[in-house]
Amino acid sequence: MIPTVTDRTILHVDLDAFFAAVEQRDRPELRGKPVIVGGDPRGRGVVSAASYEARRFGVHSAMSLNEAVRRCPDGVFLPVDGRRYQQASRDVMAVLRRFTPQVEPISIDEAFLDVTGSRELFGEGEEIARLIKAAVREEVGLTISVGVATTKLVAKIASDLRKPDGLVVVMPGEEAGFLAPLPISRLWGVGEKTAVVLADYGVRTIGDLAALAPDVVIRRFGKHGGSLVDRARGIDADPVHLGDPAKSVGHEHTFDADTRDPELIERTLLGMADGVAGRLRSAGVRASTVAVKIRDSSFRTITRQRTLPEPTDMTEPIFHAALELARPEVRGIRVRLLGVTASNLGEREQLGLFPADDPRHRAAVEAADALRRRYGEGAVTRGRLVGAQLPAPFERDPRNPLDRRARGVPVDAPEPDPDAAGDRDSLGDTDLDDIQSDDA
Repeated sequence: MIPTVTDRTILHVDLDAFFAAVEQRDRPELRGKPVIVGGDPRGRGVVSAASYEARRFGVHSAMSLNEAVRRCPDGVFLPVDGRRYQQASRDVMAVLRRFTPQVEPISIDEAFLDVTGSRELFGEGEEIARLIKAAVREEVGLTISVGVATTKLVAKIASDLRKPDGLVVVMPGEEAGFLAPLPISRLWGVGEKTAVVLADYGVRTIGDLAALAPDVVIRRFGKHGGSLVDRARGIDADPVHLGDPAKSVGHEHTFDADTRDPELIERTLLGMADGVAGRLRSAGVRASTVAVKIRDSSFRTITRQRTLPEPTDMTEPIFHAALELARPEVRGIRVRLLGVTASNLGEREQLGLFPADDPRHRAAVEAADALRRRYGEGAVTRGRLVGAQLPAPFERDPRNPLDRRARGVPVDAPEPDPDAAGDRDSLGDTDLDDIQSDDA
């Protein structure tokens, strides 16, 4: 018998200040000190993670390192060590899988677990959470915060409330009451703009939204409004997903100096589009949607996306879409960061209804791909990118299921040993928003 939503026991596990915690674990002299992971404070990077000692000074992830050193001049600034963080993440995920095979990692430092079928072996959700917390502490040397509920939504919100080393349990039937007093910004799908619109309806808390008639919200937001009201009432039937393929492939670049140079901006977009297209071809998929991310010198971030006329794995349509999306947004600003992402992915062989590519062009592209595979990613470069001093556009992320599939690794296989030959020495071009330890 398949359990109903109210019968489920879902855990959300979140590692506390992950990158900084790994540094403090491995270097005892850093314990109790404000540790800030991100790189040289004289550089142009951003904070990837801050220890709780650093957070007392107002330092948080995604803050510029310049601002972090201004707020916390005595902080210990460290570079990102992707290999060690990946290994620690794998160690934690191995612990989780001892309690249930139903594990959905959603970033390097957090995961959902469905332990419904594990209760007879290990006890109820709270007991399982305590066992997991103890095992991670004793075996990996890290602390985690856990939320226990009947839904992913409520479990995720619960795990955020008592950091670090927290445990919050929401009993079946108490979901709406638990959510009601919380600020509306904690609800999935409510960003700054949506919160402003909801304020016009007197919505300040999740309970305020739950009390609105669904048709009122649907008239303003469409079908999305109906799902917002459901979430506000604690309703979320989304299951824990196993071995899902990546939903997107993306690449980002932060300029050494903020720029208004249209040629540099266009070449950067081209390089990233080329890298994204190469990863799509390696995995045998095509994308239907292209998005760009633009961050200016004031750290204002803009994202724009477009659905393509037909799915593609070729550079040109991805580049042209990205360029058309970016051009109106970069006028009059100094650009700090650019990103290009392809999403809505489908198998190449399942897309036969769409017109075929120019066979000669595809043959040339595939020949270039073969040369890169044999002689290295820099073996073939577009003329416009020669001397552009952009990062290698074909970097792979070993945690991304598509990139693992491109190497012939099954999606559900264990992640590679970081000490194995040929493994990457960093987190690659994974979007920082997806990997940073942002424990608000």
